[in-house]
Amino acid sequence: MRIVVKVGTRTLSAGGDCLSRPRMIDLVRQIAHLHADGHELLLVSSGAIFAGREALGSMPKRKDIPFKQTLAAIGQVRLMAIYEQLFGLYDTRIAQALLTRADLADRERYLNARNTMLSLLRLGVVPVINENDVVGVEEIRIGDNDNLSALVANLVDADLLVMLTDLPGLFTADPRLDPAAELIPEIACIDDDVRRLAGGSGSTVGTGGAATKIEAAEMAMRSGTQAVIASGGEPDVLLRLVAGEALGTRFLPVVSRVESRKRWILAEPPRGEISVDEGAAEALLQRGKSLLAVGVTGVKGEFVRGQTVRLLGPDGREIARGITHYNSQDLTAVRGLRSEEIAANLDSEYGSTVVHRDDLVLVS
Repeated sequence: MRIVVKVGTRTLSAGGDCLSRPRMIDLVRQIAHLHADGHELLLVSSGAIFAGREALGSMPKRKDIPFKQTLAAIGQVRLMAIYEQLFGLYDTRIAQALLTRADLADRERYLNARNTMLSLLRLGVVPVINENDVVGVEEIRIGDNDNLSALVANLVDADLLVMLTDLPGLFTADPRLDPAAELIPEIACIDDDVRRLAGGSGSTVGTGGAATKIEAAEMAMRSGTQAVIASGGEPDVLLRLVAGEALGTRFLPVVSRVESRKRWILAEPPRGEISVDEGAAEALLQRGKSLLAVGVTGVKGEFVRGQTVRLLGPDGREIARGITHYNSQDLTAVRGLRSEEIAANLDSEYGSTVVHRDDLVLVS
């Protein structure tokens, strides 16, 4: 199972005025355990600004954006040093990735980020992801690590998104104010009634709240990913969720991941055409393989890396549609070449894969 875990500042601090090492090591222990069991984990972690305040000690609590960016620059190093040390206790390798929504809105940068994340997962590495708060002014203002976690889940085709917070899930009312509030165990559709359940942040250290978590859950549902909001303080919460225990509030996907990706690829107007030989067509249609440069016989139109193209068989009929890893000019230069020949013909190359099978939809 591929799992994205999002943890907020309030959870990492356990409600205190500094990062809670016991809380963090418990989180790391669970992730490492799931990783050792063969699951693929990505951690979207808040806390850089909070860690920066902790590092500087007694400082005035300024709220201006430049100072918050300064704290993020200081705190991100501290946060990753702690994660590196804790994951090291369990012989689990980690990598840092700083992203913004702008990185995932641009198709080529989206493809670069996706390739990097999938490569790390294949190597058995746990990516630790945060917003790039040092440059992301908008992200600091709206506290969007919740939505970022949903974007990451979509980026890597995750099976499950877990958003850990300081409450056990979504309630019918604010349980801190209304003792009659009841936990909502499952949500199949997010409508106006569900959105009205989201109050304010309720936290003095985090920047997100129930509203952003509902937005993130809705994004995940539409991407074919199941989402859960649960308490980060619940014992073994991640292990129990993955085992199927009913904890927190579970949001059911409205489409499968395959359907979601197909809709996305088919909805994008194709920017060009790639003709393939008989062997490549058979590999695509019958064996579920990726398209390699060696199987390309022709390139038509002008397109850039990350755009959608039509794939044509030897008879000229469209057999598939997918996202290209090469622009039209570079692909023309390497068509028909084997992997070891590509580097000699381009200043920068992206391997032998022209369209990966995960970014491809058969239409024939």
